[in-house]
Amino acid sequence: MRYKFRICRLAVRQHCAKYMITQVLFASLAAEPSASKNLPGQSLGRTRGDTTAVFVELPSARHQMTEYHQQTWLSGEPGAMSWGSADAEGDDEELREACGVFGCVVARNTPEGSVNAAQVIYLGLVALQHRGQESAGIVTSEGQGCKQFQYHKGEGLVASIFREESLQKLKGQLGIGHTRYATMGGCDPINIQPFMVHTRHGPFATAHNGELINGVALRKTVLERGVGLSTRSDSELITQMLSLTPPRGEKDGPDWGARIRHLMEATPTAYSLALMHGDKVYGVRDPFGNRPLCIGRLVSLAERKGDTDMAASETDLGWVLSSESCAFQSIGATLIREVFPGEIIELSPDGIRSLDIVPRPKPAKPIKVGYEQPAIPHMLQIPPPAFCIFEYVYFSRADTLYEGQQVYSVRQRCGRQLAIETSVDADIISTVPESATPAAMGYALQSGIPYVEVLCRNRYVGRSFIQPDTRSRQLAVAKKFGAIAANLEGRRVVLVDDSIVRGTTIGPLVRLLKQYGAKEVHIRIASPPIQHPCYMGINIPTKGELIANTKAPEELAGFIGADSLAYLSIEGLVKAVSAGAPKDKDMSGYCTACLDGNYPVHLEW
Repeated sequence: MRYKFRICRLAVRQHCAKYMITQVLFASLAAEPSASKNLPGQSLGRTRGDTTAVFVELPSARHQMTEYHQQTWLSGEPGAMSWGSADAEGDDEELREACGVFGCVVARNTPEGSVNAAQVIYLGLVALQHRGQESAGIVTSEGQGCKQFQYHKGEGLVASIFREESLQKLKGQLGIGHTRYATMGGCDPINIQPFMVHTRHGPFATAHNGELINGVALRKTVLERGVGLSTRSDSELITQMLSLTPPRGEKDGPDWGARIRHLMEATPTAYSLALMHGDKVYGVRDPFGNRPLCIGRLVSLAERKGDTDMAASETDLGWVLSSESCAFQSIGATLIREVFPGEIIELSPDGIRSLDIVPRPKPAKPIKVGYEQPAIPHMLQIPPPAFCIFEYVYFSRADTLYEGQQVYSVRQRCGRQLAIETSVDADIISTVPESATPAAMGYALQSGIPYVEVLCRNRYVGRSFIQPDTRSRQLAVAKKFGAIAANLEGRRVVLVDDSIVRGTTIGPLVRLLKQYGAKEVHIRIASPPIQHPCYMGINIPTKGELIANTKAPEELAGFIGADSLAYLSIEGLVKAVSAGAPKDKDMSGYCTACLDGNYPVHLEW
């Protein structure tokens, strides 16, 4: 039933998109000239009432909507509307995060030339590269009164987009950056972030990680306000909503705290945002805390130590925010803390302050939690947080800290729990490199069976595209992995992986290991079976495409040629994750919707 509903949802989105584009085209023809000036390379949209003209960024002339693009968007031909996040040319087996965000503000009294904001953001994005490899962008500002942002964007890896000359052009004492893997909006270069608009209060920029669960309804609301949208991206939608004056109005200039709160009340999840206006950068985490975000301080390398106090110090060189704390190590920053679910953080040249915490919305009916959790008083008023549990399992870098615990430690505990639940006689424990390595180490420690590497990964192979012939398809895995035959001959191997999505990679790996001498291959997965799609920014396919919904573990083992296959239980995963997390259930809770179908909010479209 859910699979059919998913198809219906995509059809509704496609119909709404056609209507939206038609209305935007007609509205643009009827629009009156505006007295405001466009930012370079930007196209005009209009607002009504107490708001003024808003300009949507189009990075270059080749991204303007040509007649062909208009016909394609409106034609209804197969493939014309690409709302899904799966890329037919990518690796079908890999789960992919939506993106990573980063922001930096240099302290007011920092000696000139001691901190380069663009360079800091660049290094931060390099550290977040694992969260998105399709495109990246940086936007910088000179600060208060700035009329023009500096920006540079492109497709590909961060290091290939930004050269020394492009970074030198990004002048300013503050900025935000973004590295992207496409979910809503597809891979069109027009969707490269950060997004920029020009409001009556000056330029404004947005970088977004996540996917709005009610994006279709919000898009309709924005269009009804007379605002034209140039892309299908949720990120542009967020930017335009924040450009509108909030319902309560504004007395003395823009009240960004009120604007952001209005956005958060309109859409409860899933997003983390880096926003920039004037001389301030704002960090925003949705009320359910589904996407990660943390703040840190730039200090001199001699004074580099942890300090959880947000108060500014004379030695502070600036302040940063990031999707993951792993980015702080490479820029000489220390972690202050994570942004709380629903919190709005302001970074300025004078320091950091918390502006507001927006509570989670009251559900219309009780929300079912799919794992064991003590009853929370007034559940209808205070639903639990819903941090994406796959940030621990797969997406985040192993040295990142969440909830006071390192991701590496959590993955190792997952491996230990997996060994407790799914023990098997074997000679060696090994891993599918690299995100599953800590879990394999944990499995080995718990079982007492030695850990030995049996696969060598080629890190330079690049993306795996659709192969034109049978031989090429058969060699696709061998191109990525090489078997270490000396460690395999005559041995019974437990191969630990972090997840199985479609099952397209694990079968060829089993055959590769047996081809090079493994006597037995037992597959152990350090997460529960993925059985439901994600509507909050992860490219999990439709229910019918997930291998766990079509084959039981015993059947799947035979299908891929393994001697056995077993998953970690949902209860075991939550136990491993929560062991080092705060015991306050108002501050700690996890989204396991892709595992059990219990979504943190009621899905309505």
